[in-house]
Amino acid sequence: MKKIQTLDSVTIDKIAAGEVIERPASIVKELTENAIDAGATSINIEIVDGGITSIRISDNGEGIEKEDIRDAFLRHSTSKIKSAKDLFSIHTLGFRGEALSSIAAISMVELRTKTKDSDFGISYQIEGGKEKDFREIGTPIGTTFLIQQVFYNTPARRKFLKSPITEAGHINDYVTRLSLSHPEISFHFISNGQTKLHTSGSGKLKEVIFQVYGREIASELLEVSFKEEDLTIKGLIGKPIISRGNRSYENFYVNGRYVKSQILSKATEDAYKGYTMQHRYPFVVLFLNENPEKLDVNVHPTKMEVRFLNTQRVYNALYETLSEGLQEKPLIPSVTLEESAPVPEKETPLLTKEEPQKPNLTFFMEEMKKRVASFHEVSRGPQDQVKEEKKPYILPPKEPIIEPKKEQETTEDATQLNLFDEEIIVRDIAKEYRLIGQLFETYWLIEYNKSLYIIDQHAAHEKVLYEKMIKDLKNKQHSSQMISPPIVLELTMNEARLLKEHLAVFTKIGYEINEFGEDTFSVSGVPANLYNLAKKELLIDMLDHLSEEFDKKVNESIIEEKIASMSCKAAVKGNMHLTKDEVTHLIDQLLQLENPYHCPHGRPTIIAMTKKELEKKFKRIV
Repeated sequence: MKKIQTLDSVTIDKIAAGEVIERPASIVKELTENAIDAGATSINIEIVDGGITSIRISDNGEGIEKEDIRDAFLRHSTSKIKSAKDLFSIHTLGFRGEALSSIAAISMVELRTKTKDSDFGISYQIEGGKEKDFREIGTPIGTTFLIQQVFYNTPARRKFLKSPITEAGHINDYVTRLSLSHPEISFHFISNGQTKLHTSGSGKLKEVIFQVYGREIASELLEVSFKEEDLTIKGLIGKPIISRGNRSYENFYVNGRYVKSQILSKATEDAYKGYTMQHRYPFVVLFLNENPEKLDVNVHPTKMEVRFLNTQRVYNALYETLSEGLQEKPLIPSVTLEESAPVPEKETPLLTKEEPQKPNLTFFMEEMKKRVASFHEVSRGPQDQVKEEKKPYILPPKEPIIEPKKEQETTEDATQLNLFDEEIIVRDIAKEYRLIGQLFETYWLIEYNKSLYIIDQHAAHEKVLYEKMIKDLKNKQHSSQMISPPIVLELTMNEARLLKEHLAVFTKIGYEINEFGEDTFSVSGVPANLYNLAKKELLIDMLDHLSEEFDKKVNESIIEEKIASMSCKAAVKGNMHLTKDEVTHLIDQLLQLENPYHCPHGRPTIIAMTKKELEKKFKRIV
């Protein structure tokens, strides 16, 4: 019996459609790119149920000629290329000629189109790859596609689609990036009857950034440009103050097409090193134009990746461009002073272009003296009060430096930073170790059980906060601190989706959050242990981290763990002064944990050296 069969055209089209059309966002991508290639200056995208039920895309481009309509839906039919050599000099967004045939193979399609030279437009209907209607109609110049019931005839594919709100988020992401790459085109994106994005088409990139990301980001931008031979770079980059917790705000366009590129991300992030904290990523909208013959844009079916002929040259050019842009202007954040502390009129700005002033070293010297004095108060007892000239020669006393705790100890600065939960009942283990002092205002030295222990105050406090948060979540305990006025969060569509999906978890740990309009939320309460943080920034960071699981199934415990790990931002930092009572309390809590040895991010909290190891180092024993 014959085993090899030749597939029919319908089956072939369905297989091809599976490669081209992954989800509704793929349809939006293919049709909007065609609209741009057709010269459209206005594109409307309207979806219902994340595009699963329907997608309508209208443009005012040149339209499709009547005699080309049927051919446009055939596989590998395109107006973009004529031969294989054209693949190496592509200037359009789409060229494969599989988009319309793939869309028609897995959905119900109606096309309405008219060219400027035609008296009438054409309505063409095709379902599952089969033509249903072809007739003349009245319609404006341009093209409108109505796509209904995506994957209706391939149920196996349809059931793997995500929720409508998730699918809508993918479309929103794509339309956002497209609007940034084409500020000269007006984009109007509507989801379930609500406008999510509407750009003016004025041609001003900064205006589009304002319309997409809001005033905060649009007001903190720097312009960059580079030109050399056949490589040009231009765009807007964010000042380090608006860095984010993931790479979702890195926007790269090569010859007009949005791409993801490791080499471009690395060059960008390397240029920002020294300006941003670790694990923070910049905001950039950058356009690179390269000779098409030095590019391979057909690396991936969706063309989201690009391969450069000379990667080192591209890296160097981008790195130098961004480095120069960041160094061009002083990146000192401006601070609004409280009304109760006005600046005297006679004072001059700290930095001026006309007269650069030298730093005030006196202030820093006084601060250093205070810190040194404070350190000696913590780590030395009354017996150590010696004359200044003898201090370098005094050996540590044999007796413990820290006195046993009294039942009622009164210290004026014991609650200086209000960092620790005084309600936690801990055993009095301070008598079991000797606090020697602090090193580099970050590491605490203690003697315990014939060993020297060095504790990182930041990592230690991170661990204590993390374990407390996890414990409270498991025991369903939380405390909220009300704030006034409330924080107003203006989020992107995807950030709003994430917050809505996981709102119960945020409420569980102590947040009081309510919807305050379309993609806007009011935060009236925060977890008590996070009250002193930059509250808005912390919430945005949490959403950034959750977005890393954007297309994955995540259970509540994973979300809780992510949120708990973010709460570690409340931990004290290195070079932050702690009182004797505060550090004693911190060590007490740390040493009672089941695993006090590593912070939630895997870094050690404690390192140790035994007496025997020290004696070996000093050759006292062999």
